[in-house]
Amino acid sequence: MPSLDRMRPQQDDRLAFFQGFLRKPMQVGSIIPSSRFLERRIARAAGIERARLVVELGPGTGGTTRALLRQMRSDATLLAIEIDPHFVSVLRRLNHDPRLIVHEGSATDVRQILAKYELGAPDVILSGIPFSTMTRPLGRDIIRSVHDSLEPGGVFVAYQVRDRVKILGCEVFGRARTDMVLLNVPPMRVYRWEKQAR
Repeated sequence: MPSLDRMRPQQDDRLAFFQGFLRKPMQVGSIIPSSRFLERRIARAAGIERARLVVELGPGTGGTTRALLRQMRSDATLLAIEIDPHFVSVLRRLNHDPRLIVHEGSATDVRQILAKYELGAPDVILSGIPFSTMTRPLGRDIIRSVHDSLEPGGVFVAYQVRDRVKILGCEVFGRARTDMVLLNVPPMRVYRWEKQAR
């Protein structure tokens, strides 16, 4: 298992995140990575320490990815799906952790990506992608893909500045549990849904 020091975000990762925002602000949605307070809240909301298979949508430069790996079980798997090729190259530096799979692709294709790596239904899917900057049909497609991919009883956690994901998520999952993290720039809402068992 890699040391925790090697898993902390590096200064050049923060610069890469800011440059990614400047290149594609509609995809990145923030100028700096998540705070450690937000990372802890996300991990707690998702029950990461119990999860067997976790999917992270839009990991950026991997700040939250590192936090998840620090709290995950030694036999768990984290599939990180990132659409920005520059961020993917930064994330692949974390591949010294055998639990991590980095995939360059779209969040709409979660089921196909899981099948590609011969992974089953995840216990947890997390998303930091900015739903407020995408079209409603695209946001709805992503959330339906998340719902259809999750294990019954599985958890979807989205952390967002605005509430568009809550509106779309409630259409698919039903009512969300909402939390606010003020110790982040900008402050973030954390939404949590659980897929109902059939």
